[in-house]
Amino acid sequence: MSSRAEAFEHWIRTSFVQMNTELENLYFAQDNRAQVIGRGDSIKASLRDEGHAYVVALLAEGNTGEGFDSAYDVLGSVGLYLGALRRHELSNPAREERSPFPEASSLALHVGASLGMAPRFSTGHLTTHNRARAGIRKSFTSLADEFLFIDENTRGILALQRAADALTSIVHLGVSSPVAETMFDVAKQAIRDVIQINDRLLNQLDVERFFYCVRPYYKTYRVGRQEYRGANAGDFSGINELDLLLGLCRANDPYYANLLVDKMLFMLPSDQARLRDCMTRTSLLDELLALAAGYGRTDWFQRNARAYLEVCDLFGQSAAQHHDGLVK
Repeated sequence: MSSRAEAFEHWIRTSFVQMNTELENLYFAQDNRAQVIGRGDSIKASLRDEGHAYVVALLAEGNTGEGFDSAYDVLGSVGLYLGALRRHELSNPAREERSPFPEASSLALHVGASLGMAPRFSTGHLTTHNRARAGIRKSFTSLADEFLFIDENTRGILALQRAADALTSIVHLGVSSPVAETMFDVAKQAIRDVIQINDRLLNQLDVERFFYCVRPYYKTYRVGRQEYRGANAGDFSGINELDLLLGLCRANDPYYANLLVDKMLFMLPSDQARLRDCMTRTSLLDELLALAAGYGRTDWFQRNARAYLEVCDLFGQSAAQHHDGLVK
């Protein structure tokens, strides 16, 4: 990482967090917690101007990436900066035709295009590729509820990736393999972990703090003329690999295909490659159905089909829990 990129990274991890936290505490202390305009203007100006100086320096540097990790971190830093400006109503796509921050937009577009990703911060920047330094990871604020949200999302994503890895291994072994049952067990345990993680979020997250002080950083914002949707915790390949490998969704379904296209550029390139590969595979459901007529009464078929159905049941429980508990 260049010295300028490192300086920006340090600012994002320190002063940036402090200013956002001050603003959130200011907003939250009001009767109308959604009132942002006209509050903390001097802090907002400092956040805008300090960040701008780092962005201009990086833009002048040209090739900001020294390998993928460095470029990805720069994209995350400029994305978090633009996300905070949007949250504090220093930009708003509803009242603008283009971003009022052309230098930050140019930097994000340059780095995003070089990586093959959307030019804004993505879920990975705050979860699976959010490198901790002395125990502190990147965040918008130092609020306990934001750290809870980031950390539990990271654990949930890693658990779903473990489940996807286990099912992918069955694709290569064949669903009739004696080893398939073992990998179904791995997938089941991983999804049970997801259910426990969701329970912790449901029981520990302060809904008011999350809704008013964390969620607004994930709003839509413009980069140049283009409006980009907010980052989503589902922007990783593992959850779609589970959909597709279990045969619960199909890549040639118009609705689902559109969902995959929409999220592709919000995922890491390695995830994009995994998802494309998964889209070419026969689902485990179709494999089982093809074997059912000739082998449906055999011990191995009964055992592996039962294990497959148990994975589907747990995955359905986690989805219902997410919708009926966390989303509501």
